[in-house]
Amino acid sequence: MSYADSESPIIQLSAKKHFKDLDTKAQLYAHHLSKASFWGTRVVSRSISPESERLYDLILSIHKKINAKSNEDYIKSIPIDKQNVIYYLEYSSQVLSNLGNYKSFGDKKFIPQLPQSEFDELIKAVNDESISEIYESIRDSIYDTSVQLLGWPEHGQLSSYYVGKLITKKEVDAVNSAMAEAGIMPENTRVEKIDDSNFVVHVASADTENNTGYYPGVIKSFEGFNITFKFGDHQREFQQIVHHLTEASKYVANETQGKLIKFYTESFKTGSMNAHKDSQIEWVKDLQPAVESNIGFIETYRDPSGVRGEWEGLVAMVNNDRTKKFSSLVENATPLISKLPWDHFYEKDTFNPPDFTSLEVLTFAGSGIPAGINIPNYDDVRLNYGFKNVSLGNVLSANPKNPKKEEIISFLGEDLLPAYKKWRDDAFEIQVGLHELLGHGSGKLLQETEGGFNFDRSSELGKSTSFYKSTESWGSLFGLTSGSYEECRAELVAIYLMLKEPESVLPIFGIEKKDFQEVMLAGTVYMARAGLLALEYWDPETKIWGQPHMRARFAITKCLIEAGVVSFVHEKADYSDLVLKIEDSKLETAAVDALGDFLNKLHVYKSTANVSEGTAFYNSMTTVDEMSKFRDVVLKQKLPRKQIIQANTFVGDEIEVREYDESECGMIQSYVDRET
Repeated sequence: MSYADSESPIIQLSAKKHFKDLDTKAQLYAHHLSKASFWGTRVVSRSISPESERLYDLILSIHKKINAKSNEDYIKSIPIDKQNVIYYLEYSSQVLSNLGNYKSFGDKKFIPQLPQSEFDELIKAVNDESISEIYESIRDSIYDTSVQLLGWPEHGQLSSYYVGKLITKKEVDAVNSAMAEAGIMPENTRVEKIDDSNFVVHVASADTENNTGYYPGVIKSFEGFNITFKFGDHQREFQQIVHHLTEASKYVANETQGKLIKFYTESFKTGSMNAHKDSQIEWVKDLQPAVESNIGFIETYRDPSGVRGEWEGLVAMVNNDRTKKFSSLVENATPLISKLPWDHFYEKDTFNPPDFTSLEVLTFAGSGIPAGINIPNYDDVRLNYGFKNVSLGNVLSANPKNPKKEEIISFLGEDLLPAYKKWRDDAFEIQVGLHELLGHGSGKLLQETEGGFNFDRSSELGKSTSFYKSTESWGSLFGLTSGSYEECRAELVAIYLMLKEPESVLPIFGIEKKDFQEVMLAGTVYMARAGLLALEYWDPETKIWGQPHMRARFAITKCLIEAGVVSFVHEKADYSDLVLKIEDSKLETAAVDALGDFLNKLHVYKSTANVSEGTAFYNSMTTVDEMSKFRDVVLKQKLPRKQIIQANTFVGDEIEVREYDESECGMIQSYVDRET
């Protein structure tokens, strides 16, 4: 059972300075893109759990009824035990931070720390009939712990991408295959099982009719059942999204942005993912705009079949000083890629330098905010047009102004703590930069194309290699494993280059030679400690990982343990004195060799569509054996995750950027002000 965190750090994500530096036209462009992004809030909630959207309504309705301006106003207004009011606020803030009652980092359900009977009393004290009705409709669901993880419904887990009667993995795979054969991308869909012979694919769109120009009326799967398509899923929200994109189109900076907004609008109006792919082509071409945005069903981590996306909306401004650093990394990308451990046969013929910028985030609508992004995720767009790398600078540096408690860094002794504290921010920035640019940006999927192949089929390697058929993609073949597998590959690229090529990599980030060893050590400590902390996201009963990035970091830590570089030592039987040890003399030798071998295997399996060996190998590297004994102490010493409050913009005589107090009440108010 997982409870909402207590004393979770709440951080204001400030971008006001960079927004104010924009001219009025760019500010209006950013405002409407932010509104369009945030109108997807309920779309995210509906994809998480059946009760998430009603929870969202309950929390906002209580706040408006009380008209609270601070946490103290809640305590004064609700005549129950003060601590239980605090528990309610902590739960509410975390529901909003995750846009549902399953953690965006871990996919595990969390429930309030206040007892159900006290929640009942709180609702009585609020004394509002409509609020009571909402609460009664989800009262039992809030506290129900029978389904604790997102995943396959047939395995006793939950996925709101699949509604109606209980659907099996075999049926989902059949629907996905039939859609792929018909040339229909699934990212913006949900699937409803009517009965064993009939399935409805719900398409997110403002239109309720099929205006895409390419969707069929009905298709049959190879298994013989009918698949029909219903448009207008999330219609109310998508009508507003289209409205604000139409407004944003009045303030574009150039012709490319105009095309970008045009394709966004077409996609969200009609439900056409083809139009969304066209938007991403234009997005790649829009180099270093004053206002950067990317909107849509982007990442597919939370769909157990690995193909349906979660709504995201990024709006941000460029930080020119930080961007100079990343531009230098782009300039050095080609020689650095040549240092990676695979044969050039498995690499793109030419590396197309992407736009790599550091952004100050104004808006990131979704269930969580990453530190960096490498998109688009369409393989053919990446191959033919390129991609962008984005480092989210104010997310990387986000810390509370007034911490609730002194920071505790678990599992590190005095031998590693000083270097880690001194260099962790730099090491993390380097890891993110290399991960996004050279991790996600490297490599080639060997594919069958119209009229041939994208590799030399007559070469020695080409004659014997497996490859992706024209209707296959990385996500469709590797499924649920693909997200974590690719994150592991990207993480490996970053730490491998940091340790193997410090003289080429570290000066780009302003690190002097005298500090190389400490920065390399801090980067390794960061990864190995994360691999230990990852045990929180592994379920010992089901043996299932609930978070793709943490699964990846565990695999890398396991690799370093097997290489004799990393160990965890203790004297006490309960492991309460457990600390990380690193053989720093092996960082440039044994560590590089082991990481390089691991990375090469992952990469070649991915490149050649070798699903059976690739998934078997990755599963073996993420199998928790000896490390399982440390899970209890990791849970005992775990720290609450940061919550980030985002600003809102308002158009009046001037364009206002409204920021909020770093408190649970401030978090709730920020959502109330969005009026979505």
